[in-house]
Amino acid sequence: MSMATQGIESPFRVLLIDEPHPFLVQGLASIGLLCMEMYHADRDALLQAAADVDGVVVRSRIRIDAAFLQAAPRLRFVARLGVGVEHIDLVAAQERNVAVLTSPEGSMDTVAEHAIGMLLMLMNNLGRADRQVREGAWVRAGNRGAEIKGRTVGILGYGNMGKAFAQRLSGFGATVLAYDKFRTQYGDSFAQEVSLETLQAACDILSIHIPYMTENHYFINYDFLNSFKKPIYLINTARGLVLETAGLVRAMEEGKVLGAGLDVIEYEELSFEHLQPLALPEPFQFLRRSDRVVLTPHIAGWSFESNEGHARVIFEKIQSFLRPC
Repeated sequence: MSMATQGIESPFRVLLIDEPHPFLVQGLASIGLLCMEMYHADRDALLQAAADVDGVVVRSRIRIDAAFLQAAPRLRFVARLGVGVEHIDLVAAQERNVAVLTSPEGSMDTVAEHAIGMLLMLMNNLGRADRQVREGAWVRAGNRGAEIKGRTVGILGYGNMGKAFAQRLSGFGATVLAYDKFRTQYGDSFAQEVSLETLQAACDILSIHIPYMTENHYFINYDFLNSFKKPIYLINTARGLVLETAGLVRAMEEGKVLGAGLDVIEYEELSFEHLQPLALPEPFQFLRRSDRVVLTPHIAGWSFESNEGHARVIFEKIQSFLRPC
């Protein structure tokens, strides 16, 4: 048993519910932890296995709710490979003194690059122009682009993802503003800290980087978008349920939103794995038909590098959690 696990009941069992990069399993084994890999087991089997585990590693396949926590009396931590914790009962975990570990550092760079890519597609009509050329049309004036340079970019939420996005913008010659209701004194060389009212009055581009929680449900709705002084381009690589689709559609129809890049939508399942676009309500069908919208299937954080990045971050956080003071 390594120094990291001294004083911990042996064997220390970790239940892996979603398959991570191999680095994580190898790392946990190297410090003496027993890995129980149950990547395809159903909830009942996982609940049964939870009775004998001290740690859980999960992405988003199942809910770690009060019932799951109750089934795991020895549980010390839940390690979430990724960012969002809406599928984890944080109140119940706190009551049970179960630590919740996340790894936003693992994908912040790829999310930032994806957001930049969506913005460039929107402002330069790249998706529409590509489709037109493939269909035999050669439209130049109708696809004239707009530059980021000289415009004001507003970042809503200035955590790991928001900061990484601001860093990527530093070479574009834009003014970058940030608003984060959970932070103070977060302005830096990449973004100026401002009030929400200042951001809405000044920006031409809005990039969303806030987590989903009850108080953020539909935080961006029609009234929110209508409060911007100028028409904006909008990017959402955060969570679908922070943005009301019907409100976005109305704002686009009225010209308040010039274009939208959406990696996430409110209709996704909890696991983010399955979606039937053609069966979704009319607000989404408007987005699907619009040539002012860029859609991707919740992949902003999914790069080859981030897969390993999440594993390395979670390994380091588990190791730090278990290391005696």
